Amino acid sequence: MAVVHLQRWKLSIGAGQPLVVIAGLNVLENLELALKVGRELKAITADLGLPFVFKASFDKANRSSIRSYRGPGLKDGLAMLAEVKRQLNVPIATDVHEIDQAGPVAAVADLVQIPAFLCRQTDLVVATARATLAAGGCLHIKKAQFLAPWDCRNIIDKAREAAPGVDIVLCERGSSFGFNNLVVDMLGIAEMQRLGAPVTIDATHAVQLPGADPRTNGGSTGGRRDGVPIIAKAAVAAGADGVFLEFHPDPDGALCDGPSCLPLDSAASLLATLKSVHQAVQAL
Repeated sequence: MAVVHLQRWKLSIGAGQPLVVIAGLNVLENLELALKVGRELKAITADLGLPFVFKASFDKANRSSIRSYRGPGLKDGLAMLAEVKRQLNVPIATDVHEIDQAGPVAAVADLVQIPAFLCRQTDLVVATARATLAAGGCLHIKKAQFLAPWDCRNIIDKAREAAPGVDIVLCERGSSFGFNNLVVDMLGIAEMQRLGAPVTIDATHAVQLPGADPRTNGGSTGGRRDGVPIIAKAAVAAGADGVFLEFHPDPDGALCDGPSCLPLDSAASLLATLKSVHQAVQAL
């Protein structure tokens, strides 16, 4: 079973390690909100003794509608994330969408994420793997909704051939199941771990209903917020090494993916439960 390390933060992800919490906002809205959410989650995870990585996107490139909110963009977004990192002293996770973003993102983010829709884009995987290795970070690759778990081997091979020694973590986020629906096969977590990488669960995006938000007549993605804790608990029980969760003080007012977002005041209870489940699994 694999373990990867973010040496500068003394943070390890993988077999025998504490459950890692990658959590924050779906997309950056403003610096004040990012600091509020990050500060709250840092306090909760510190109290629980869980490693914490603050997550937020500077751009949501894969939107259902051209009118959907995407975020502040690369320059302003990375500046916000750098300020969160400076003020809160926490590692940062964010995603890349284009090859020329790899270097600037890896300079700020400790966990550089390749979105699910883009995980087979060879040039993007290669550029991001090289930039991440050079910056001393870790590559977080989401499994596409259309890929079998074992097909992630090819993605890992691409990254490691391009950047030998790069640390890789895979992320399960559900598979397409018919139209406008996703399901999570918990057996896939162990399958991906067998490829030599720790595995996280993106319980937030796993409950999405792609292109099925009744509020916008399909102009945005719907979701089943109540399912997030169910997916998270089941995945941790199945052996996931970390959880990826998105929170907001007012989920219904969030500018992106509100239906899949959890209220910030639910974080303490859920994370305490997930810690207990993880400890029970490790004790077996």
